[in-house]
Amino acid sequence: MKPDLFEAPDYYNLDDLLTEEHKLIRDAARAWVKRDVSPIIEEAAQNAEFPKSIIPGLAEIGAFGPYIPEEYGGAGLDQISYGLIMQEIERGDSGVRSTASVQSSLVMYPIWKYGNEAQRKKYLPKLATGEWMGSFGLTEPDHGSNPGGMVTNFKDAGDHYVLNGAKLWISNSPFCDVAVVWAKNEEGRIHGLIVERGMEGFSTPETHNKWSLRASATGELIFQDVKVPKENLLPNKSGLGAPLGCLDSARYGIAWGAIGAAMDCYDTALRYAKERIQFGKPIGAFQLQQKKLAEMITEITKAQLLALRLGQLKNEDRASSAQISMAKRNNVEMAINIAREARQILGGMGITGEYSIMRHMMNLESVITYEGTHDIHLLITGFDITGLNAFK
Repeated sequence: MKPDLFEAPDYYNLDDLLTEEHKLIRDAARAWVKRDVSPIIEEAAQNAEFPKSIIPGLAEIGAFGPYIPEEYGGAGLDQISYGLIMQEIERGDSGVRSTASVQSSLVMYPIWKYGNEAQRKKYLPKLATGEWMGSFGLTEPDHGSNPGGMVTNFKDAGDHYVLNGAKLWISNSPFCDVAVVWAKNEEGRIHGLIVERGMEGFSTPETHNKWSLRASATGELIFQDVKVPKENLLPNKSGLGAPLGCLDSARYGIAWGAIGAAMDCYDTALRYAKERIQFGKPIGAFQLQQKKLAEMITEITKAQLLALRLGQLKNEDRASSAQISMAKRNNVEMAINIAREARQILGGMGITGEYSIMRHMMNLESVITYEGTHDIHLLITGFDITGLNAFK
């Protein structure tokens, strides 16, 4: 394994806009990634295995529910801190960031926001430490960008509910202890249910043969007459807006995380361009390579500014869903374009596991699709600025 020599670019001195706490939190996450993720992640990706050994470390750096109040086991941090942690983790690997995003924004967030006090106290502390891992069940085999069409449903059976259906493309599902599952009741209203591993009829088969997010565990959630206690229904919000609120939080984290992947590709390409000699001089001395690198740092800087401002709006509870969509879409597209250009700078070496670029590129092909596809986020912005709905 090559040593992790990563140096984060900060072309506009954005560190000046962060608090000392922000920088301490980010630097702790960065050091952890260098020590515990970088040495193992290439092998994990090659073997298509999620490295479960890193779960305690993720908890230690506050990656699980960083903005969840301390009384429930969270770190009680602000939204910029959450973003910075996601940036550093995805600098290591998008799949590892996916694990943290799901745990934080798609499992802990709905229990905190939509659950009752008993549910918060039962689940959140164990999720914060990683003793319990969670997954989020919204996407179905036939319903991705149209989650309102879901067919997973539950019926009232007296002292419990009976849940039937299936969810697909679920991060963490193969090893999750709990799943926040979205299903329709008998009136067709969407509700969240907390399903626990061990409930009869609940299974989580793993999805194999992925060329992307290979170091992340992906699978299904299958429910065959699963008896769910009534106290496991999230009582404080229902309708499609409930899971979409969770996705807003997750998409916000992705907007920061993608910057980390882009930074890693840029830093790798910049170092390589200074060291690789062709025609008697470093390839970084050639105009076309400088063009690529200059465009990379420009796009990273723009994305950093977008994410930072969005974080400020999130802290003030003023960030709209459409603003979050814009940042997610822009920053992931930025990252995937940088990964492709960086790969070209490295030439043939860029496709090998000796460098991180090809792994980032493959991972970002998933990131650009999940939590709302690239096209859907474009239409969200279009709807917001025109008031005209292109979805129907």
